[in-house]
Amino acid sequence: MTHRKTHRFLHNAESANVIEVGKPLYKTIRGRWHADYFGNTNPIVLELACGKGEYTVGLAQAFPDMNFIGVDIKGDRIARGSKAAQTLGLSNVGFLRTDINFLTEFFTDEEVNEIWITFPDPQPRPRQEKHRLTHPRFLETYRLLLVPGGTLHLKTDSADLFAYSLEQVRQAACTDLQFTTDLYNSPLNKIHLGIKTTYEQLFFDKGFTINYLQCKMGAIH
Repeated sequence: MTHRKTHRFLHNAESANVIEVGKPLYKTIRGRWHADYFGNTNPIVLELACGKGEYTVGLAQAFPDMNFIGVDIKGDRIARGSKAAQTLGLSNVGFLRTDINFLTEFFTDEEVNEIWITFPDPQPRPRQEKHRLTHPRFLETYRLLLVPGGTLHLKTDSADLFAYSLEQVRQAACTDLQFTTDLYNSPLNKIHLGIKTTYEQLFFDKGFTINYLQCKMGAIH
C-alpha cells in the first residue's frame, strides 16, 4: 500500500463523516441516519459508487436542507470526498464505506428520498449483467429503500448501459420517466447545476454526450 493510500485510510478512521467497519455506527446506523448521524429530519439522498464524492459534495453545497450520503467500497476515494466536505464545513454530508450489494444492511425501507447513480462501471460483458447497478435485483432494492414516489437518477456516458437501464426501469414499471441522450443540450440539464464528476469532465472534454434518466420508483401504497 502506498503512503498516500495509508494516509487516506487513517483519515477515514479518524473522521466522523466516514462510517466504515470498526466504527460503532457501522452496526447501528440502519434506520437511524436522521437521529444518530444528521440530527435532523431532512430528506436523505444517496450517491451510489460515489468515487471521490464530487457529486455528493456538490449537491450538499447546493441543497443545505437535504442530507447526502456517498456510498463506495474504495476507502482511498471516499477519503477525498470526506476531506472536501470537511474543508467546506458541510454538516449535511456523510460517506458510507460498503459494498452496494449490502445497502439493506444500512438503510431501512423508505428511509431514502432520492438515489443517484453517477457514471457507474457499465459491466459490458453479458456475464457481468448482474453487477450492473440498474439490474432488476438492484432496482428492487432501491424500490424498498425509497419513500413512496422516491426518485432514481442515472448519469452515464455508456450508450449500451443506458439502453439497458431504460429497458429495466420500464419493465420495473417506474413512473414519470424522463430521459435524454444529450444532457447538456437538454432542458433536464438545469437540475444538474453544472456539477461534474472527474470522469464526467473527462468524457465531456473529449466530446462525449452524457446520457441521463430519472424516474419515480419508491413503493406506492
